[in-house]
Amino acid sequence: MGAVGTHRVDTTERLAKLRELMKKEGVDVVVVPSEDQHYSEYPAHCDERRAFISGFNGSAGCAVVTLDKASLFTDGRYFLQAGQQIDDNWTLMKQGLPDVPTWQEFLHKNLDGALKIGIDPTIISADDAATIKKDLEPKKSELVLLKSNLVDEVWGADRPARPQNPVFHLDEKYAGQSFKEKIAKVREDIEKNKGKALVVSMLDEVAWLFNLRGSDIDFNPVFFAYAAVETDRTILFIESKQLDDAAKQYLGNDVEIRPYEELFTYLKSLPKALGLDGSKDGPKILVPSKASLAITEAITPSSSSSSSPFEPHYKTIPSPVAALKAIKNATELEGFRRSHIRDGAALARYFSWLEEALNEGKEVNEWEGAEVLEGFRKELDLFKGLSFTTISGTGPNGAIIHYSPDPKECAIIKKEQVYLCDSGAQFLDGTTDVTRTWHFGTPTPEEKRSFTRVLQGHIAIDMAIFPTGTTGYLIDSWARRHLWQDGLGMHGTGHGVGHFLNVHEGPQGIGVRIAYNSTALKPGMTVTNEPGYYEDGKYGIRIENVLLVKEAKTLNNFGDKGYLGFENVTMCPIHTNLVDASLLTEPEKKWLNDYHQEVWEKISPLLKNDTRALDWLKRETAAI
Repeated sequence: MGAVGTHRVDTTERLAKLRELMKKEGVDVVVVPSEDQHYSEYPAHCDERRAFISGFNGSAGCAVVTLDKASLFTDGRYFLQAGQQIDDNWTLMKQGLPDVPTWQEFLHKNLDGALKIGIDPTIISADDAATIKKDLEPKKSELVLLKSNLVDEVWGADRPARPQNPVFHLDEKYAGQSFKEKIAKVREDIEKNKGKALVVSMLDEVAWLFNLRGSDIDFNPVFFAYAAVETDRTILFIESKQLDDAAKQYLGNDVEIRPYEELFTYLKSLPKALGLDGSKDGPKILVPSKASLAITEAITPSSSSSSSPFEPHYKTIPSPVAALKAIKNATELEGFRRSHIRDGAALARYFSWLEEALNEGKEVNEWEGAEVLEGFRKELDLFKGLSFTTISGTGPNGAIIHYSPDPKECAIIKKEQVYLCDSGAQFLDGTTDVTRTWHFGTPTPEEKRSFTRVLQGHIAIDMAIFPTGTTGYLIDSWARRHLWQDGLGMHGTGHGVGHFLNVHEGPQGIGVRIAYNSTALKPGMTVTNEPGYYEDGKYGIRIENVLLVKEAKTLNNFGDKGYLGFENVTMCPIHTNLVDASLLTEPEKKWLNDYHQEVWEKISPLLKNDTRALDWLKRETAAI
């Protein structure tokens, strides 16, 4: 989340080299997704292929390169940033706007002729590839599985090496559950799905399953590894030198350690080793829906040499590990509460420092502000790093949804501009993600009205009570209603948050993505509440808290369903200087005052040695 800078890269030479390789491989098109071989949202630097070839380094997007054109697809969070970063070699495809196809649709709807479309099978999901293949058939185009990644060849010696940083054991006093208990639950799911084994391919799922953490990807405490859980043994595919002694001792003889690259050799021999007969209703190897095409091809190649019909030895299912990981245990939930209180103290110290600096006429640029905030966080107990690049944007930069300042060239934070700060931290006992919007001078009526409409949406989600079985997709409109009343729009409302893991975690979330309608919100899940409004070229507004889903007490219990609500754990004032109180209802005013009272009670004891921050907190939490 957040990409540093907005500089353009001249991609002319890179594209020319790529097209030379395309001709040698006999392909007319090459697709370069953002994801790595583990379907990571945020890849390691060595896997930032789409950023390298296009110059656009936001977290979401896909490059499609033909022999004479290049198209970059991204969503509304990145329209401004992508427009600033890509050069004239590229056409920006703004996904989500009318008549703009997804990159998958583009391959069969917008490209003419029978084409060979090259893809690295390790960085596209098997499900995605199957859909694309089917859509290409009427045009007699085909998906070609490349033996090597062509962008890597263009990158050459300058491509960063794959990290192999130390991996350590997360103590169960923070994790709340042993890896043996987790694997036992996974085996129950394997049995329910009539499987013989499960492949675990996503990095945060591997880390969670074994109570291990690393640092192979910036801001995400994960490491490069795969896992396989059979009915009677468990294998972790990792470079063993990465595991420290305590981690090896923790896993003991219950986990077999094999080299990272051996996964595909293992998978090729697995059907025979498990005695799978290939029958339609027979047992299968379970593969998560986000697993790569390379994984399913290793288990059962799609181009079988047999002339007779065959059934694959695998079955694709939603990851049972993701579902288990999403429901936090009591220890993890308490860790979220405690880590957010500590984090709130750092935020109070930063925002009070920034206000004082601006009032004294000092120049503080966006990057310097982010560095000061990180410095305050570094002083906190159990701090392990940031959870993403801090989004520190003043005025127009705040309207770039995932903007992060370039240390070499960024704006000065101005007292008379809206300032948006979206930041978070990784602690041994939890992960934080909080956004606050400030105006240290005199906001305009337009700015106050927009802020208040965002706040009303935030309050509506926080106060929501809904029956068990409700999804985040269904309640998303509550966050938008007040903005809609003024004819304003917003982006997604919320995402899951990992426990000392990735700051973006599924499968739950609140938003308009139809995928969010597939997973009901359940007690123990985490989700952010972050409605926002962005006025291009002027300002950005977002208010973000982390919520825990909990059971709610209601007067009735219609249908014996049970009802759910939220517990807010983020402790940071909401800037009342930007609130138009005339727009708020009495229940909304009460919510704001009650929230600020809670913030004061929980944060003020941690600020006894910082008079500036304590005085600031008292003022900012005063009732309206």
